[in-house]
Amino acid sequence: MEFDLPKTAAVFVVVIALGVGGLIGMDMMPTDTIMMMVAPSMIAFGLLMLALGVKHGEYRATARGR
Repeated sequence: MEFDLPKTAAVFVVVIALGVGGLIGMDMMPTDTIMMMVAPSMIAFGLLMLALGVKHGEYRATARGR
């Protein structure tokens, strides 16, 4: 499966939605706390890891830094 921007964005949104939905469904903390603090931090961390993963993939696709 080759990832392009729409597929990557869709998977990203689904993973974040599952995490936030699970926290809301388990009633671990108030919903406003989840939406104002947890969801934005999950998005920020996800974007950071996505950027790191893309750069690592670019490195692996080249001649390994030579």
